[in-house]
Amino acid sequence: MKVNKLAVALAAAGFASGAYATNGMNVEGYGPIAAGMGGASFAYDNGNAAMMNNPATLGLAADGSRLDIAVGYLGPDVQLSMGGGPKSSSGGDAYFMPAIGWSKKNGALTYGLGMFAQGGMGTEWDDTVFKNFYSPDGLAQRSELGVGRLIAPLAYQVNPNLTIGGSIDFVWAMLDMKMALPSMYFNPAPNGLITGCSGPMCGLAIDQDAGGYGRLEFSDGSDFTGKAKGYGMAGKLGFTYKLNPTMTLGATYHSKTSLGDMKTSANGASFTATIDDGVADNIDPNYIMSMPGKLTVRDFQWPETYGLGISVQATPSLMIAADFKRIAWAEVMENFKMTYSNAMGSMSFALPQNWDDQNVFQLGVAYQATPALTLRAGASVSDNPIPDSTMNFLFPAIVKNHYTLGFGYAFNPASDLNFSVQFAPEVKQTNPNMQATVSHSQTSWQLMYSNKF
Repeated sequence: MKVNKLAVALAAAGFASGAYATNGMNVEGYGPIAAGMGGASFAYDNGNAAMMNNPATLGLAADGSRLDIAVGYLGPDVQLSMGGGPKSSSGGDAYFMPAIGWSKKNGALTYGLGMFAQGGMGTEWDDTVFKNFYSPDGLAQRSELGVGRLIAPLAYQVNPNLTIGGSIDFVWAMLDMKMALPSMYFNPAPNGLITGCSGPMCGLAIDQDAGGYGRLEFSDGSDFTGKAKGYGMAGKLGFTYKLNPTMTLGATYHSKTSLGDMKTSANGASFTATIDDGVADNIDPNYIMSMPGKLTVRDFQWPETYGLGISVQATPSLMIAADFKRIAWAEVMENFKMTYSNAMGSMSFALPQNWDDQNVFQLGVAYQATPALTLRAGASVSDNPIPDSTMNFLFPAIVKNHYTLGFGYAFNPASDLNFSVQFAPEVKQTNPNMQATVSHSQTSWQLMYSNKF
C-alpha cells in the first residue's frame, strides 16, 4: 500500500484531484459525480471536475462559489507470469489521492482554478517472477509515471441555451523506472532497440552470451517527486447547448500537450551492462560495468481527445447521460524514446508501443430518490489500445470496461457529500515476444465534500 507520488505532490501544492489511469493512461471518470455515472460528464453540471471533463459545464452551475474537497482510492490488481511460470503480483496495489478545487460563477461568467492528476501508469515487480526472463541481474523492476495539470478555466453563457468554455493548462510529468533487458535488444534497430549513439558508447559491446543484459535505472523512491521531470502546456475547448427544456448537448476538445523532454539530473540515472569478454561462455562477473549519467525521455506527450455527450432529464427525478470520446493514442504512443548520456557519449533507445486510438462509450443515470438523496449508476465501455506484440509488463494499461455506482447526499442547500465506487473486470493479455502474460483488474472509489457560498 502506498500513496501515489503525483497525488501527494499535488496535495502539497495546495489543491488536487486525480487517480491512476484506467482508459489507457487516462482516468475513467473525474470526480465522484461523473464517476458514479460511468464517467459521462460532457452535458450536465458535475462540479469542478468540469475543468478536466468539459469546462463549459462550469457555466451550468448556480451563481456563487463552489469548493470541493475530496479523496480518491485506486486498487489495481496486476499479475504477471513469464514463460508460463508462476504468477507474481505487482506491489503497486493501493493509491490514496486527496483533492480540492474552487470555482465562482458571477452572472454569465464562470472562472476558477484547479489542480488535477491527469493520469499515469506503473507497476512494481520483485525479482522472483523474472528468473531467467528479462531480469537476468536478479533485481526488481518498476515504473511509475504521473501527469498533472494546473488548470485556469473560463466559461461564458452566451444566451440561455448556449454556454462556451475553455482552459489553459500547465502540464507536468514525472517518471521513475527500473528496467532490465536481455542483450539481444541492445542492437541497432530494426532488430534491436538502439536508434543512435555517439562517442565511445558506440563501441560498447553488450555480451550476447546467455544471461547478457543491459539495465537502465532512474528512481528516487520518493512519494513527492520523480527522477525524470518535464513541463509544458495544453488547452481545452467546449460547449453545451440546451436543445429543449429537458435535453442538453455537450462537446469538448482537449489538445495534445506540448511537454518538454523529461530529464534526470546529470548523474540521476545509471546504466549497467554485461560487457563482452571475448569468450563464448556465460557472463563473467568481472565484466559487468555500471556508470552514472543523464536519462532523457524524448517527446513524451499526452494525446488530444474529442468528446460528444448528451444529458436528458427524462423525469423530474431521473437524468440520463451518455458520452462518446476518442483518445488519439496512436499519434503519441508509437515509440517510447529515451537517450542515456554521460562523459562517454550517448545511446538512444526506442521501445515500440504502437498503441491504437481508443473509443470510449460512457452511460450513466442519476435518480433523485428524496430531496436530499441522489442515486447514480453507470458503465464505461472501451477497447484496449495496446497491441499484444508491444504490451509491456511495466506499462500494462490494458483495462477496458468499468461498472460504477454512486450517491450524493445534500445536508442542506449549501453543502453535500458525493461518493462513487468503480470496478473494472479483469483483462488478460499476452505478449508472445516477451513470453509475458499480464492480468489487470481494478477497484476504486472517490469521496467528495462540497460547499457552495
